[in-house]
Amino acid sequence: MSTFKKMIEQECGVKVEKEYKFHPKRRFKFDYAIVDLKIAIEQEGGVYNGKAHGSVSGILRDIEKYTLAGANGWIVLRFLPEQMFKNDTINTINQTIQCRYKDNFVHLKNSK
Repeated sequence: MSTFKKMIEQECGVKVEKEYKFHPKRRFKFDYAIVDLKIAIEQEGGVYNGKAHGSVSGILRDIEKYTLAGANGWIVLRFLPEQMFKNDTINTINQTIQCRYKDNFVHLKNSK
């Protein structure tokens, strides 16, 4: 199990899927996804080297992916590799989870 996945599950109390394919007809995958809440977590590693996601074609593909995700109700949180294990990142993910619950995105079985 990924260390980041495990950390988010423990710190935020949610189930996280790694490399989650979110669209039935496209090959797009999220690095991490809290599927029940439609929250995606992306690690944007290619921004520094100009390869893959940092190239023009990669950026255009990411724009298409994130637009398609948003159109299907997903919130996409994007972080740089050095941000992944920071308290600010965990707090942002937790805040997004709480907003989904507050907005009645899902029915909570157990009240807190």
